[in-house]
Amino acid sequence: MFVFLRFLLASIVMLSLLLVRRNFGFGFAKNRVVWFLGIANGVAYLFQYVGMNSTSASKSSLLVNLSAIWVAILSFVILKERLGGRRALGIILGLVGVLLITTNLDFQMLGQGAIVGDLFVLLSGVVWAFFTVYNKRLVSGVKDIIQPTTWVILLTLLPLIPCLLLSSSSPSKLPVDAWLAIAYTAIFCWVIPYYLWSEGLKYISAVNSTIILLAEVLVALAISSVFLNETFTLISGAGAFLIIAAIIFVS
Repeated sequence: MFVFLRFLLASIVMLSLLLVRRNFGFGFAKNRVVWFLGIANGVAYLFQYVGMNSTSASKSSLLVNLSAIWVAILSFVILKERLGGRRALGIILGLVGVLLITTNLDFQMLGQGAIVGDLFVLLSGVVWAFFTVYNKRLVSGVKDIIQPTTWVILLTLLPLIPCLLLSSSSPSKLPVDAWLAIAYTAIFCWVIPYYLWSEGLKYISAVNSTIILLAEVLVALAISSVFLNETFTLISGAGAFLIIAAIIFVS
């Protein structure tokens, strides 16, 4: 239910913005790519949430970030983007960096969790790879991306409706802290980042954007070290260095 309410609130925020700007329209509601992106995004979230119930968080992060490989393949097939040596090196450095940070060279953690859970998380990364590539196609040549991004977020709700219907709790019974978390993730984890990412996709390749987004792992590492008192090891530092190097290579 949490993820449904998160996207519901994000949709309300984006629709309100369109109404304030007097820019609301149904033009992009007829766009097949927009429908595909919205449904694919919702399905990917379902796969990830189902999978994470049966695998570890670290392993999940590693499997999802394998999407950099799928994006490279799909970009060549769908967008006719050539990979090139620098991008290939960036993908390798970035994924090795993620491996070091998520495992800390403790490879026993890769054996944790059920195969079914791993498969669902891996599939979520594959679906998000399609999401990334077709987002690149959508925003290319679009001056104002607020309308298409609004419809994508709104259509993401469709695959998530079963989550709301099958939930044993009611939104009206959620505590204030839960609603604050929903509001925070809706605005600061989707509305703002998705807009900025889509705007950036106009100017860089889908592969480059995926590598740069590995910076999320660095932010998570910093936050966990500062606020959760998790140990920042030499291996984690090496992984962070490799991710930064990957970003520099493709920039």
